[in-house]
Amino acid sequence: MANNLVIVESPAKAKTIQKYLGKGYEVIASMGHIRDLPKSRLGVDVDNQFQPKYINMKGKKDVISDLKKRAKKCKKIYLATDPDREGEAISWHIAQLLKLDINDNNRVEFNEITKSGIKNGMSNPHKIDIDLVNAQQARRILDRLVGYNLSPFLWKKVKGGLSAGRVQSVAVRIVVEREEEIRQFIAKEYWSVDAKFRALSDKIFNASLHSVDGKKIDMPDKSFADNILKRLENAEYIVKEVRKKVVKKQPSPPFITSTMQQDASRRLGFSSKRTMKTAQELYEGVDIKGMGAVGLITYMRTDSLRISEEAQNSARDYIESVYGKNYLPEKPKVYKSKKNAQDAHEAIRPSIIDLTPSKVKSSLTDDQYKLYKLIWERFIACQMENALLDTVSVDIEADNCIFRASGYSVKFDGFTILYTEASDNEEEGKKELPPLVEGDKLKLEELKANQHFTQPPARYSEATLIKALEENGIGRPSTYAPTITTIMSRMYVEHEGKQLKPTNLGEIITQLMKEHFKNIVDYQFTAQMESNLDCVERGEKDWVETLDEFYGDFEETLKKAEKAMEGKKIEVPAEETDIICDKCGRKMVIKYGPYGKFIACPGFPECENTKKIVQETKGTCPVCGKKILIKKSKKGRSFYGCEGYPECNFMTWNEPVEEKCPKCGSTLFKKGKRNGKIVCEKAECGYERDI
Repeated sequence: MANNLVIVESPAKAKTIQKYLGKGYEVIASMGHIRDLPKSRLGVDVDNQFQPKYINMKGKKDVISDLKKRAKKCKKIYLATDPDREGEAISWHIAQLLKLDINDNNRVEFNEITKSGIKNGMSNPHKIDIDLVNAQQARRILDRLVGYNLSPFLWKKVKGGLSAGRVQSVAVRIVVEREEEIRQFIAKEYWSVDAKFRALSDKIFNASLHSVDGKKIDMPDKSFADNILKRLENAEYIVKEVRKKVVKKQPSPPFITSTMQQDASRRLGFSSKRTMKTAQELYEGVDIKGMGAVGLITYMRTDSLRISEEAQNSARDYIESVYGKNYLPEKPKVYKSKKNAQDAHEAIRPSIIDLTPSKVKSSLTDDQYKLYKLIWERFIACQMENALLDTVSVDIEADNCIFRASGYSVKFDGFTILYTEASDNEEEGKKELPPLVEGDKLKLEELKANQHFTQPPARYSEATLIKALEENGIGRPSTYAPTITTIMSRMYVEHEGKQLKPTNLGEIITQLMKEHFKNIVDYQFTAQMESNLDCVERGEKDWVETLDEFYGDFEETLKKAEKAMEGKKIEVPAEETDIICDKCGRKMVIKYGPYGKFIACPGFPECENTKKIVQETKGTCPVCGKKILIKKSKKGRSFYGCEGYPECNFMTWNEPVEEKCPKCGSTLFKKGKRNGKIVCEKAECGYERDI
């Protein structure tokens, strides 16, 4: 019988840690939280210093019984839950349940689930950090006070089943206000004058008009642009100035939670929920062939850019051995965390540098491999030498008009040999200008005026919404994924392609909140609450005082809102479609159910006709020729399938394109997100080409 009991949250984590601790230790899982506030009532005594009334969670009876039974047989109990607020709270609840001494040094933390990480954690046991527990408790109670008071208000004034939350309501507001910006946007016309020149080397390059008579120009209409074209008739084009310089391009810092979610969204198409689920698996441990269970990454909920000296040295050794000394900076690169970073953990990095993505690929799921590769490459790249770019900017003069062309070439690839950060905007391809010398006379190949219109701001994607939440100080690393999951599941926001679009319901709820609960959806107020919780965590602020400061005003605001809305109910307008009900002839409308959107007749209950929403593509099935539809898997991933299912069971993850196969005339498909291919999926064809 083991003398030492180690309690963690998950079986996967328990299995990995057990391997390293060996005999004398028993590692078991609590299966997450074991106690929480009750679901059926508020569970907080607001008149008695906000004392929470915790209960054992439903379905945890056997787990709790097993924990108590095993604890009685062990001399020493270690609480090894995740190293954050949530983990600290779980340890505290377990300690309460098992009647452990809160002042005992029985709390251990593992930043990485490796031999050295576990040895370090077990060698440094400490007391449960009650400030961390209070910060989590304050957040939980704060969210309960908001949710359990606001949600019934929404049920009465809008419709049943709605919810409001301190962070989720602000996230919805951000999406709604961007939609309002887009609607209010008025496109403005502007023109450019663009030229193609042939250099003395016979190479052709592009340039655009930059200034006229020494002033930068703004061309509002066609007549202005035409006057420029007329002025330049028969003009000579001479290279006036060539500016060259070498620009250093620095690598991106290692991942923190928010940047990992953003890059996984842009590069891999992962939702924030999918990213965090996969990262948790990589942290807790994966069975690697020949090694057993190994935690592949450090803890994935962090806002710190700190890197251990040991990890830096391992990365530098790898870089030098694989890429050579040219790719190794003279000193290790150090990155500075943001001012409000908690800095409790390192940045997200591989726990064992030598376990390259290619070495572990066969042991990982597809999602695990993709995310691990992203984390591994980002970390190694952050310790590599800068890239060097030869940039050139050229001014070409004609009749006191200046055309400008710029470009660059890679002088030294540096870290970009391994990794470059994805962007929310499409990046321009590399432009190399031909050799140009001041005084060169250029041949004009083409000169034309082009009409343009200003573009509205883009809708948020999951990546850019996380960035906006982070920049506004709303939420913390652990909250981004559940917040986005909640606003999607509540049907306040929906995906339109990769973009996030508010629903009618989301817009109405936001308007109602802005009118009656201004503070709850105020960016600065919400950010200040996060800051207050951080102060509680650091022991600088009392958690009861923090709640008291909030609740007094909130309770008064709620009373005023109920009085102002007395006898009123807001109708959510149905979104009408062009589809005619084949039973009664009405135009059908979009409705929201537990499983998402569907189309229904507005004549309910007289007419109960409903239909699934079908999204068509421009492609046709390579098997039977029918239309290809966009469908959803059980996990919510988009795939493409034949409308003739189940008679025709063609499906693919590859996106259909308009282009037809030059060999067989069938629809072509885009395979891969970056550096992909265009392929034909007709069985006997086999056509493919690079994009």
